[in-house]
Amino acid sequence: MSLIKTTSVAVMCALLSACASTTNNSVSGVQRSQLLLLPTSTVNEMSSQSYTETLQTAKKNNTLNADKALLNRVTTISNRLIAQVGVFRPDAAKWKWEVNVEKNDQLNAYCMPGGKIMVFSGLAEKLNATDDELAAVIGHEIAHALREHGRERMSQAYIQQFGLQALATVVGGTAGSMAAQGAGMGSQLLFSMPNGREQEREADRMGLELAARAGYNPEAAVSLWKKMMAANKEAPPEFLSTHPSSENRIKDLQALTPKVMPLYLAAKSK
Repeated sequence: MSLIKTTSVAVMCALLSACASTTNNSVSGVQRSQLLLLPTSTVNEMSSQSYTETLQTAKKNNTLNADKALLNRVTTISNRLIAQVGVFRPDAAKWKWEVNVEKNDQLNAYCMPGGKIMVFSGLAEKLNATDDELAAVIGHEIAHALREHGRERMSQAYIQQFGLQALATVVGGTAGSMAAQGAGMGSQLLFSMPNGREQEREADRMGLELAARAGYNPEAAVSLWKKMMAANKEAPPEFLSTHPSSENRIKDLQALTPKVMPLYLAAKSK
């Protein structure tokens, strides 16, 4: 077999073996196959390091968990959501989840790979967000972690930066060699690259289901997004910068709400 054919076969095998869905299908209907070339352990290690650095900076600036009442509120909401993650992937229930609140006026929150949650105080304070609305945001961010969207973005960037030829050279190597090259791209690919619109749609849908299963009204997602858009009419908040258009997002959420409403009612009746 020629070198070109050998390389092509190696590339195809690598790509095929790397395509899978990270989560189980459910009411929200998210089951897209994802390109996942890099090991989860590599991505989690990078995210954990970045999260630790963020906590250290916030602590130094006296902005970490400064409002104990808000921290307790966010933690309670997050824990109820985390209790439902097994529906999408049982292994996530054993993640080392962590919840923190940073005093920051930005309308933003995130959940890093492996379950490291950060909520900015501006979400609650500037928007006067209800628990149901905060659950919509936190559920959305947890969904990003469950779907391993950060790992997926890094895998896509790996192909774009190094090319298929480079991929073929590591196919026959160990997972560690591949991980080393992936880590070499640095935190830029994991933390600076925004989620794609399809990833945002998935997080919207899965987050809505998570909130409903945890006993939070899924209708609050629409009111929350409207508040966030109204808070900055000239430009969307950072949280919404890569989302689908507000009209399409709200339409999608409204269409899914009747499907998850029975989950919410069942949770409320317990």
